[in-house]
Amino acid sequence: MSCARVNRRAGCKADNKGAIKMRRNFKRWLRGDDAATAVEFAMVVPPLLTLIIGILEVSMFFAAGTVLEGGSAQAARLIRTGQVQMSSDPQKTFATSLCSNIKAMLDCTKVQYEVIEATGDTFLNAATTKPTIDSNGNLVPKSFASGKSNSVIIVRSYYKWEFFTPYLGSMMTGSMDKNWLPLMSTVVIKSEPYNAADSSG
Repeated sequence: MSCARVNRRAGCKADNKGAIKMRRNFKRWLRGDDAATAVEFAMVVPPLLTLIIGILEVSMFFAAGTVLEGGSAQAARLIRTGQVQMSSDPQKTFATSLCSNIKAMLDCTKVQYEVIEATGDTFLNAATTKPTIDSNGNLVPKSFASGKSNSVIIVRSYYKWEFFTPYLGSMMTGSMDKNWLPLMSTVVIKSEPYNAADSSG
């Protein structure tokens, strides 16, 4: 029996208005795109954050290379002036100097180095002396030899920089099983005639 037949028009109108309002709200909800914004945001943020972190990491990689270059040059200076050769423990003196100049950005325990005397004490032979890298990407250092007065010395520092961003190293090297890149600094110097007995001119 309809509302009109029982003479309940006022109550019927109120019920109809409520039903109409509910239908309108339901249709508005179906057409709403508020959730789409949240979904789009969730899809965009992860790759955007990865890109930002990747850019920061690449910047840090190049900064670390500069730090390693500077630290190697400072440690090589001690060899050039004879301070390393005349110390009680030349290798420890060199390693301490190298670490003190790079520890702000690099882990000293992961730095590899070699100090070798160029064959014939010539810069030409130094240029042809190549580093030895094993299958795991580690430097195979030769025996520590800081030379004497007027010796041509090769100071080489090596560091494996590991990336936090997944696959960043793989993209930069083309190797999927490697998420790191090597940093290497090579400094070639000629020692000063700090010891007259060893000087050859």
